[in-house]
Amino acid sequence: MSKNAGTRHTEVIIDNQLLADALYDSVEARDLPGYVDVDASLLLFCREIKRDYTVALSGECADELFGGYPWYFNRDILFEDCFPWSRSQRIRRSILKKGVLPHGEEYVRRRYLDTVGAAPKLPSDSEEDARMREMFYLNFYWFMQCLLERKDRCSMYSGLEVRVPFCDYRLAEYAYNLPWKLKAWGGREKGLVRKAFEGLLPGEIAWRKKSPYPKTHNPLYFEECAKRVRIILEKKNALTELLDKQAVTQIIENPASVKEPWYGQLMKAPQILAYIIELDYWFEKYKVEITEQVW
Repeated sequence: MSKNAGTRHTEVIIDNQLLADALYDSVEARDLPGYVDVDASLLLFCREIKRDYTVALSGECADELFGGYPWYFNRDILFEDCFPWSRSQRIRRSILKKGVLPHGEEYVRRRYLDTVGAAPKLPSDSEEDARMREMFYLNFYWFMQCLLERKDRCSMYSGLEVRVPFCDYRLAEYAYNLPWKLKAWGGREKGLVRKAFEGLLPGEIAWRKKSPYPKTHNPLYFEECAKRVRIILEKKNALTELLDKQAVTQIIENPASVKEPWYGQLMKAPQILAYIIELDYWFEKYKVEITEQVW
């Protein structure tokens, strides 16, 4: 790509220790616990870019608008009656004590039904086309909003301004109403975008396999998170009053027990532990207290 465009590319390698350390900065950047190492790595990456540049371009919204995620193409997931990126609350439920968030699943279900119920459809829509309209509505109003907020906060935390051309309202309005067969040109994720840039990009770039960002599979990162969570479990504070310590310890000692992704297509045991780290920092820094309220 660099050779074809005549650009100067810089490779940024993020250390596992720094990635774990950046979990705290990412909480401050967002004022909330977020997407753990996905946020932390983005924050570190933006910090490196800021050394030389003040403005950058990013490709957010292309996946949401043009069908770039695997759940658009996996029919087993496509027609599941739930958020495609959060198909089960089982893992999150397992690390909480019994009685915590008793209506959590009900809340998620209500938000899902409200969203798909608002998705506009045509009487002529096939079953697949009608479901695709619902899927794009879910992605547009939930997933994309979260990613845009994350990108803005993690970049501006380092004074880097990131612009997202795919989110131009004119392109978003146009792409939203394109038929699914056009978006999935050639049966590929973001097929129409690939086809549109076929003559501008090298073939191996335009039609390469999608590579999600990032993949946190390094055992050193897991070990670093596990070490910090063990310290957290020794505390007595608002967070540990909510956690099932035995269940969390089980994840630390047997990460392979987490079979299903916790969020999206990548997050498993390391991200659960990293989220506990972020929660602990958020509770302490923002002096969060939990009170029981009887209605």
